[in-house]
Amino acid sequence: MGTAPSQHRGVPLRPVLDGPAAAEVDHGWASPGIRDASLELTGPQRVVPVGAREPANLAKFHAPEIVFGPGSLAELGHCALRVGARRPFLVTDPGLIEAGWLDEALGHLSAVGLRPVVWHEITPNPKDHEIEAAYGEYADSGADVIIGLGGGSCIDAAKGVAILSGNGGCILGYEGVDKVVNPIPPTVMVPSTSGTGADVSQFAVVTDTAKHIKITIISRTLVPEISIIDPRLLITMPDWLTASTGLDALTHAIESFVSRAHNPLTDNHALHAVRLITEHLRHSVERPRLAGPRLGMAQGALEAGVAFTNAILGATHAMSHQVGGLLDAPHGLINGVLLPHVIRFNAAADPTRFVPLAEAAGIRDAWRMPPAEVADMLADRVRALADAVGVPRGLSALGVTEQDVSRLADTTMRDACLTTNPRDATRDDIEALFRAAL
Repeated sequence: MGTAPSQHRGVPLRPVLDGPAAAEVDHGWASPGIRDASLELTGPQRVVPVGAREPANLAKFHAPEIVFGPGSLAELGHCALRVGARRPFLVTDPGLIEAGWLDEALGHLSAVGLRPVVWHEITPNPKDHEIEAAYGEYADSGADVIIGLGGGSCIDAAKGVAILSGNGGCILGYEGVDKVVNPIPPTVMVPSTSGTGADVSQFAVVTDTAKHIKITIISRTLVPEISIIDPRLLITMPDWLTASTGLDALTHAIESFVSRAHNPLTDNHALHAVRLITEHLRHSVERPRLAGPRLGMAQGALEAGVAFTNAILGATHAMSHQVGGLLDAPHGLINGVLLPHVIRFNAAADPTRFVPLAEAAGIRDAWRMPPAEVADMLADRVRALADAVGVPRGLSALGVTEQDVSRLADTTMRDACLTTNPRDATRDDIEALFRAAL
């Protein structure tokens, strides 16, 4: 995986864990995996029919090729050629055009002889009809490789075009896990925000405009071939978007670490992401052109992305998707409001996994304190960071009302992200969390 150059101070390249909590992450396998590290491994075994196999203690880890660092956008043309581009289809939005990043991207594509088709009619929280219109243009133009240049909305829309190209039908028909069964065109993603993780993930989130909900599509086919992460693109984000996407990345890291599907590979990325984001987010808002914080946030978002795409997420995202679908509100800001409440809810059942997270977030000697107390301190730390970057304290400030709670709880219970939440949640639990967050 590409990393920030080592000479950039304030951007550590690997997690440093102190105290007994480090043992859980650095040694042995959590779940899934080998629970007893003292067991001996076996030699070659007789092959048995697939249906007769016992479940294997395996962890699969999906990630694209990653090109990371200031100036890496210059690699776009070569990357597109390497995955077979002849007439690429580039999905972006008006903000990226205004900021000048599209012109630079087109210059790099032109330098290698490519003349892409550009589609920019994408809005935040990409809508089903926008994706289907983009696919119509893709099909009519005879394009091949799909490039997403922008935030999570552009990248999710690009993935949606790829899904329809390889599988047909309606984009909403792919909601859920592994519904994308046919191969899709190669994709190259260039994120312009430090948070969504869409450029490395097997997720796409689409707004169902008829039902006013967001649907989640999860498929290994959606992991891009190449992700180009150039921290320069982050400097043109408005402050509120820096805050929003940064808190989204923090939520990815925390939820993936406590997810039922976590493993040692995702654990290390998640913890390092928490360390980077809590150290650099506030500074990236206050001094948007300073290299250190932007590099730290770019790497933190990347590591959180590869963690959550392999470990999946939890109740915060399951709930946040519903608010975003109802109100078209910024996803990361919703996460910033909800996450402290979900931390406390999950920790009430088992707080131990929150101890390493608290250490990574800068809570000293967390392993010396009662885990329940540490989890509460972590929730407070998240809320303090949200306050520092201007996130509202309640969902009501974003437009959620008491009358919305029942409907939001209903749709949350059907969200795929709830499956890997570490604590079982009933509909009543979800209602109570929404009310607490109002």
